Amino acid sequence: MNTRLPYTGDSRKLLLAFDLGTTYSGISYSVLDPSISPTIQPVTRYPSLEGTGSNAKIPTVICYDQNGIMRAAGAEAMSENVNDRIEEEEWVRCEKFKLHLRPPAKDAKSDIINQVISPLPPGKDVITLFADFYVYLFECAKAFIQQTHPSGMTFWSSIEDSIEFILSHPNGWEGRQQEQMRKAVVQGGLVSDDAKNARVHFVTEGEASLHFCIQKGLSEHVKEGEGIIIVDAGGGTVDISSYTSILTRDTGKYSFREIAAPFCDFSGSIFVTQRARTHIDGKLKNSKFYEDLGHITECFDKSTKLRFKDPAEPAFVKFGSLRDRDAACDVRSGQLKLKGSDVATFFEPSIMSITKAIDAQTTASKRPVSAVFLVGGFAASDWLFLKIQEYTKLLGLTIARPDSHVNKAVADGAVSFFLDHAVTARVSPYNYGVPVCKAFDGLDTEHISRRAQMFVDPSGVRRLAGQYDVILAKDILVSEETEFSRGYSRLGRSVSDLSTITTSIWRYNGEKEHPKWIDLENDKYSILCRITADTSVAAKSLKAQRRPDGTSYYRLNISVIMLFGMTELKAQLAWVEDGPAQVIYD
Repeated sequence: MNTRLPYTGDSRKLLLAFDLGTTYSGISYSVLDPSISPTIQPVTRYPSLEGTGSNAKIPTVICYDQNGIMRAAGAEAMSENVNDRIEEEEWVRCEKFKLHLRPPAKDAKSDIINQVISPLPPGKDVITLFADFYVYLFECAKAFIQQTHPSGMTFWSSIEDSIEFILSHPNGWEGRQQEQMRKAVVQGGLVSDDAKNARVHFVTEGEASLHFCIQKGLSEHVKEGEGIIIVDAGGGTVDISSYTSILTRDTGKYSFREIAAPFCDFSGSIFVTQRARTHIDGKLKNSKFYEDLGHITECFDKSTKLRFKDPAEPAFVKFGSLRDRDAACDVRSGQLKLKGSDVATFFEPSIMSITKAIDAQTTASKRPVSAVFLVGGFAASDWLFLKIQEYTKLLGLTIARPDSHVNKAVADGAVSFFLDHAVTARVSPYNYGVPVCKAFDGLDTEHISRRAQMFVDPSGVRRLAGQYDVILAKDILVSEETEFSRGYSRLGRSVSDLSTITTSIWRYNGEKEHPKWIDLENDKYSILCRITADTSVAAKSLKAQRRPDGTSYYRLNISVIMLFGMTELKAQLAWVEDGPAQVIYD
C-alpha cells in the first residue's frame, strides 16, 4: 500500500537510482507527477539478460577494445560472442572495478582486494569506468521506461531534462569517493558541471537498505525505542548500520536515528569465491581439468556457494559432462567434490567479520538492540544466514531476510531514501577537525619538545604548528539541521595575503577522545577535503594592525562550519562579508 503524500512540485520529474555494485548492479526509479503519490519501480529488463522480472540484475562488467572504446557492458559483456572477441581481438574485460575507488589503505586487506579485482585497462582511470557504466545504466533505464510507459517516446521527452540521480556507495566511503562518482556522472554527460550538486545525490548502502526494509514492513516488527541492525551483505563489502525508531504521533509514521557509527568491511561474497578458487587451484594442480579452473570457480560462485548449508556433507560443483572424470582429484560425472568442512572455511572470515561487527554495534549502541535484518546478494547464501542466525540467537536477537529479492534492496531503498527521508539523525563515524598553530608556551613540556617547529606569525607571536583542533567529535548524534563550527584567525602581512582563504578539513581515525598532536599518530590523520573561498572583498575592508616594532599586519576572522546531518558531509567557510566557498577533494 502506498502511503506517501502526493508530490508537491509543479512539474514532472524523474528520480533514477543507480546501484553500481561490485559484482551486480541494479536500477530503480520513480516518476514524480504533481498531486500524485510517488511509487518506486525497478528496471526489470536489460540487454542480453536471460532472466527478467523483479529479480533482474546485471553483472557489473565492462569491455573495451584495443583502442580503448567501450564495446559491451552488463550481461552483454559476458556473452559467448564477447568471449570470442576477447580471445581473438584482445578486448579487455573489467570486473569488480568498483573497488578501485575504495579509500586508500596500506594493509593486508588491501593486498587481498588487489588480487581479486581486475586491473584498470591501459589509459583508463576508475572515474572513466564509472562514467561509462553509468551511461550504460542510463541507457538501460531510458529504454525500459520508453518501452514500459504508454506513449513511451513522448513520455520520456517530458522528463529527460528533469532527472535527478541517487547514487549508492558503501558505508565507509566519504567525500572523496562521492566527488569522484559525481565527476563520473558529469564525464558521462548525464548532468552538466553547473548542475552536478543539485541533481546528483548520495546514500550509503546501509541507509538505502534500511529504507528497503521499511518498504517491506520493518516498522511493523520493531517497537519504538528498540534498536535494529541492518546487515547489507554484498559482493565486495558488508555494510552494517544500526538504528532506533521514533513514532510520530500525529502521522502514525516512524522515523529513524542512527545509534552507532556505521561499519563497512571488505568481506563480501567475492572473497568467499576467491578462497574457493585458491583451494580448487591446489586440488586440480596435476589434473587435466586445471585449465578449467576459471569455469569451475564460476560454477561454484553461481550455484554451490548459495546452496551450501551443511559442513558435514560434501558439496559438489557441477561444471562439465557425464564423461568428465578424474577420481584422483574427486571429479566424477562432470562434478568436482569438495569436503563440506573445506567449503565452510571459505565462508569463515566473512562470517567472523559480520558477527564481530554485530557485536561491536550492539556494544556501541545507546539503545538495546532487538533484531537484525539481512539483505544484499550475499544474504541469499543459506550457510551465511544459518551462521548469522546461530550467532544472533546467542545474543538474544531475532534475524530476518525480507521476503523479496534481496539483491534489489539498495536500488529500491535509494529511491525511498529520497522520497521518504526516514532517517533524521546520524552518528559521526570519525573525529573531524583542522590543523592549527597555537601560541608557544615555554612552560609546557609538550611545546618545549617541539621547539624546532616554532615560528613567528605576522603579528609577532611565537606559534607552534602540528596541533589538531576538533570541530566534530566521533560518535556524536547529529540531526540534519545542526551546524558545528569553530572560529579561527588568518594573519597576513598584506591585504593580498588574505584575498583567498584555503583550509583543510582533517579526519582522525584513532582511539584518543581528545587528539591534540598530529605527530604522535601520523598514520591516524588524513585530509578529507580542502575548502577554498574568495575573501578579497572582506580583505579590502580590513584595517592594518601594528606590532610593537611598528610593522603592520592584517587579521581576518573566519569560521569553519561543518554539516553532517545528511549522507553527504558539507563544509563551509564564513566571514563577515559572505561569499561562495568551494569544497575540493584531493
